Amino acid sequence: MGIIAAAILLPVFPQQADAAYAIALYGSAFKYPADFKHFDYVNPDAPQGGTLFMSSMGDFEKLNPFTLRGLAADGLQYLVFETLAVPSWDEPDTMYGLLAQDIELAPDEMSMTFRLNPKARFSNGDPVTAQDVKYSFDQLMSMKAAPVYRQYWADVERMVVVDDRTVRAEFRHKNREITTAICQLPVFSHKWGNGKPFDQIVLDPPIASGPYVVATYDLGNSITYRRNHAYWGSGLPERKGMFNFERITYRYYRDTLARMEALKAGEIDLIQENSSKNWARSHQGKRWDDGQLIKTTFPNHNGAGWQGFAMNTRRPLFQDKRVREALGLAMDFEWMDRMLFFNLYKRSPSYFTNTDMAAKGKPGPAELDVLRQLQKRFGSLVPDEAFESIPLPPTTLPPHSLRENLKRARTLLAEAGWVYRDGALRNAKGEPFQFEMAIMGRMEERASAPYARNLEKLGIKMTYRIYDAALYQRKVENFDYDMIWALMSGSQTPGSELFSYFGSQSRDMPGSDNAMGVADPVVDDLLARIVRAKSRPELVTLVRVLDRILRLGYYIVPHFYSSVYRVSYRHTLAFPKVLPRFYSIEEWSVTTWWMKPGEGRR
Repeated sequence: MGIIAAAILLPVFPQQADAAYAIALYGSAFKYPADFKHFDYVNPDAPQGGTLFMSSMGDFEKLNPFTLRGLAADGLQYLVFETLAVPSWDEPDTMYGLLAQDIELAPDEMSMTFRLNPKARFSNGDPVTAQDVKYSFDQLMSMKAAPVYRQYWADVERMVVVDDRTVRAEFRHKNREITTAICQLPVFSHKWGNGKPFDQIVLDPPIASGPYVVATYDLGNSITYRRNHAYWGSGLPERKGMFNFERITYRYYRDTLARMEALKAGEIDLIQENSSKNWARSHQGKRWDDGQLIKTTFPNHNGAGWQGFAMNTRRPLFQDKRVREALGLAMDFEWMDRMLFFNLYKRSPSYFTNTDMAAKGKPGPAELDVLRQLQKRFGSLVPDEAFESIPLPPTTLPPHSLRENLKRARTLLAEAGWVYRDGALRNAKGEPFQFEMAIMGRMEERASAPYARNLEKLGIKMTYRIYDAALYQRKVENFDYDMIWALMSGSQTPGSELFSYFGSQSRDMPGSDNAMGVADPVVDDLLARIVRAKSRPELVTLVRVLDRILRLGYYIVPHFYSSVYRVSYRHTLAFPKVLPRFYSIEEWSVTTWWMKPGEGRR
């Protein structure tokens, strides 16, 4: 949804005079002082102009990214809409004021007051007012918006207009994370949609305060953003050296082959490649040999989050934990990496891979203390295995083998009442063990097929079906699947977004991210503690315990991750010498790259 997936806790203001410009986590020092000129990872002297052509897969149906139904056009969130504050990409837990030039936390921590920058303007020239902030909040918290916003800001009781430039967020109770979460509120004009109900604002061009406006669009095929030359924030240090292209066009493609041919033909300027096969075999040839296209990798320090085959535990077939563990034993990652992925990936061991939040080995003293508290409260719901070394995903590296893993899987399935007879794995009623994997494209099919073959050895029939983007989205929103490829973006500081992925309240909420249907009071308790954590060490401890509990639930068959971004881009593009530490390729390239003078499309 574009909300920053980070739990940033109690803001610490170094001195009252500096309260306007930044908030930080746990009293850590800000990297940038009050009088900073620009972020280190931009080129403040970058030339402006030219058109950047980006690619998207599938199609789009709307220009409103905040409602549940339909697919929104790419780029809207960070090109058109702005928030009260923005993060720094080279420090994990600091945000700097944007629409809000001053942020003040009440002494009792039960409210936060925002004073808006008097220069802030919407694309129609109207000033950004406190009434617009309240309107935006009220719409996003209503049933007309996607449910993720109601979850994310659930602890904000109301938004109160103090005067035209001042608005106050009042909290239901003390929640250290909410003080930063509410800073990430996107603000749009009350005139957007001309009085329509919010969920009926579909193709009305947004009236927001960002550096770009929607210029043209062809539904499902392309959308072009044009830079707003009256953009109010161009002189701010938080925006210096950014948004350098005159126009940005997203072109939509139905499959990766068409997208790759578009790159070679000059229709698009950049591809971040997620397919190892394409990276090894397609990103080569005349265009690369003559220097028209450049193939490179960029370091990826972001938390990898998780990705895997997610089992829908709302379905009876996947409600026994032994069954879920058995299905995980059927994936041979080492074979897949060698035969399909050109040895470019690492196995994901955790829900918080590539961060210090990932549980490892036996729990330390702080983790044990939390586990004992949980066991005292929830008894057997806390598995005894949580107090032991956390198991890693199954491997077929010697002395292990797929044969041994499948033997273990067969034992678990038998304990759960599934026995092989009459040519299939069957339960006591004689029903065969069969299900469907819903997928979106050929890349997912490549990895699903060998998994299906291994399941066949257990007598399990897994079929997989490719759905178009719109139908797939509807199935996911309504949990209408047996198994899917699911993921959670990584965060250096996990927080309230975890409720959408793992909270009991999100289990049956259409549009939530709870792909697996997790509904565990132990998990709920940990989530509540995580958002109330008072220090970084406490947060790390709690997330590690959460990782243990989730991994022992065997809700997913974990996949893999890469520690680099793989990118091919046109030689006419340039980027800053200093790279941010925590970033996504698409947003980084769109917001900080530029066209070399005298080259490219002007």
